[in-house]
Amino acid sequence: MNYLILIIMGGLGVWLGFVLAQRSRSGNLIASQSKAKATNKEKILEFLGENEKITNNNVEKLTDMSNATAERYLNDLEKEGKITQHGKIGQGVFYTLK
Repeated sequence: MNYLILIIMGGLGVWLGFVLAQRSRSGNLIASQSKAKATNKEKILEFLGENEKITNNNVEKLTDMSNATAERYLNDLEKEGKITQHGKIGQGVFYTLK
């Protein structure tokens, strides 16, 4: 009976260690993603500081990200009040600094 208890306790210890290790890794991943997002937003704002306007395609090339991600970043910057969107949809849409 004592061996059974030891085996169960050992298994629980291994499982708990695994769970705690996963939490630690996911926290680091979120922190690195936040840093990358902030860095990419800064690149966009720097580009706008040197150029009159920026498009979604410019952001894709500048930050090496997908079309959807570039659009999210531009929307975030617009919601933060840092840039202004000109145009509604399609190829004619561009953004300028506020």
